[in-house]
Amino acid sequence: MAEAHHRKKQPEQVRRALLDCVAAIATEQGLGALTIQAVADRAGVTKGGLLHHFDSKQALIEAVFADLLEQLDRQIDIAIDADPQPTGSFTRAYIRACFADRTQGRQSLWAALSVATISEPALRAIWSGWLDDRLARHRDTDTMPTLTIARLAADGVWLADMLEKEAGLKRYPQELEAQLLAIASGPTKAG
Repeated sequence: MAEAHHRKKQPEQVRRALLDCVAAIATEQGLGALTIQAVADRAGVTKGGLLHHFDSKQALIEAVFADLLEQLDRQIDIAIDADPQPTGSFTRAYIRACFADRTQGRQSLWAALSVATISEPALRAIWSGWLDDRLARHRDTDTMPTLTIARLAADGVWLADMLEKEAGLKRYPQELEAQLLAIASGPTKAG
């Protein structure tokens, strides 16, 4: 009797492929086009295989969002490590991250997920947890009011970009990044 061919299971590679497919669909077509079947088809797995890794569309979206925050964490850590001035280093890294993919517009995964963050309590909770953790880690260097104001201004530009797409770049030019970085580098007082 011939032995059946069995493919070696590689759950981490399958999971990564699924997350990448969700990101691609969300970026190319928006979250409205995201279905379990569309992701399974794009990843070349069965719907059951996908559901083995993620039990719902919401779980997929949350996993992609968490993955995106891990990427943001790495980007911010690299910028902090390269910053010679400890005070405000998280804020400056955060500002740089907020401005990093502005020119991608709708092609940014952040653009696809950020509007959903406003209406999805689970995504807001993931974001809030991430931000609370970061602020706690940088309590000694980034709690001054001017740094908070600079981060909030960067958030405002980021949100305007998400809501206004390409018009945001015209209304709020990329040069604002340098001005916010200057604010975050200037003299600060502990609050």
